[in-house]
Amino acid sequence: MNSNIPSIGLPRIVIIGCGFAGLKLVKKINTKNYQVVLLDKNNYHTFQPLMYQVASSSLEPDSIVYPIRKVFKGKKNFHFRMTDVHHVNVDTKEVDSDLGIIKYDHLVIATGAVTNFFGLKNIEKFGYTMKSLRESLDLRSLIIQNFEKALSITDLSVRDEYMNFVIVGGGATGIELAGALAELKKNILPKDYPDLDIRQMQIHIIEASDKVLPSMSEKASSQSYKFLKKLGVNIWLNTFVKDYDGSTVISSKTDFKARTLIWSAGVKGLPVAGLEKSLNKSNRIITDQFNKVIGQENVFAIGDVASIESEMDGKGHPMLASIAGQQGHTLGVNFNAMAKGKELKPFNYNDRGTMATIGRNKAVVDLPFFKFSGGIAWLVWMFLHLMLLVDFRNRLIVFMNWSWSYFNYDKGLRLIIRKTPSKKEKEEY
Repeated sequence: MNSNIPSIGLPRIVIIGCGFAGLKLVKKINTKNYQVVLLDKNNYHTFQPLMYQVASSSLEPDSIVYPIRKVFKGKKNFHFRMTDVHHVNVDTKEVDSDLGIIKYDHLVIATGAVTNFFGLKNIEKFGYTMKSLRESLDLRSLIIQNFEKALSITDLSVRDEYMNFVIVGGGATGIELAGALAELKKNILPKDYPDLDIRQMQIHIIEASDKVLPSMSEKASSQSYKFLKKLGVNIWLNTFVKDYDGSTVISSKTDFKARTLIWSAGVKGLPVAGLEKSLNKSNRIITDQFNKVIGQENVFAIGDVASIESEMDGKGHPMLASIAGQQGHTLGVNFNAMAKGKELKPFNYNDRGTMATIGRNKAVVDLPFFKFSGGIAWLVWMFLHLMLLVDFRNRLIVFMNWSWSYFNYDKGLRLIIRKTPSKKEKEEY
């Protein structure tokens, strides 16, 4: 195949990945000085912080995605190609993709991260994750299917397995999903399934450290714990998951019966083959403060896949959307400066704060100068997430959905459009 990208006499920047880092980078680059080629396996950008709301039926998928071609409509000297990238050859300055070989002058890796199962093969086999829109939709269908199946099961112990949910990892993703499931249990499922005793549904969070939200402040952690307990979520701290066979979760403290285990306990970088010598133990590409890959010329890495190891006591920055976006912006500024022969700017993360929501009127916010929680924090969380969405249409749809849910104690359409095969049942049959 052929990528059919014209050569126009300008230096070509090939960018792999259109997450927060890639999106900000393309927006910032002045394409009067460069030809920009963006490669991604999907033709849309996903707002990942709200994927848990798709999984819990709070939002429809079109609320949090936006077509890449529409984002950059009218941008000169820009080309997007939907393709999988297999390998990069830094010696010949070539990218090997499904569309064939694509030449570059500058290469930027912004491929993000994938789930890290830490070698637990059975959890990888039987567990569920939320690292992509497709996985969130699969989990959404599975949750609804579980209750449909529970209706026709007479064995109470097996019925409980379908109605129980174990979330491994008490970070932002884990507690936000647990809160969303708890609100489903409280406000929605009793109306949808009057024949089921929804009180038997159990939601467990298993966290290896001694608190939820371990990366946030003590106040945010303790308040989140109280919010979750008030919603009826079972929290198991200082607990490690050892194994899972699709129906029994074996942990360091006790066993849990559940047909659904959701793994949110770790991520690792998703680099492109060809840069193995530049990776750290977390599979992230090691870069300098200008996001340039150590030991390489004209190759850069930004976002979750990259690690500036001179920062954060040699561990690199955390894998956060805010950091990815700022790195993309800074690298775009540097490309523009490079074209004019000006001095480059090292990346310095501007920590504007972190936040998480646990449910209706329940959120925690850590700002550099102030920490707070409750209803005001929840409004701040909603406003900022609305403003971070790509365009006005997405913001309007999400705002209308949230408003409807708030005043009617209801969530989005709980439809099973495509059946998601249970990993346990696939194994049994």
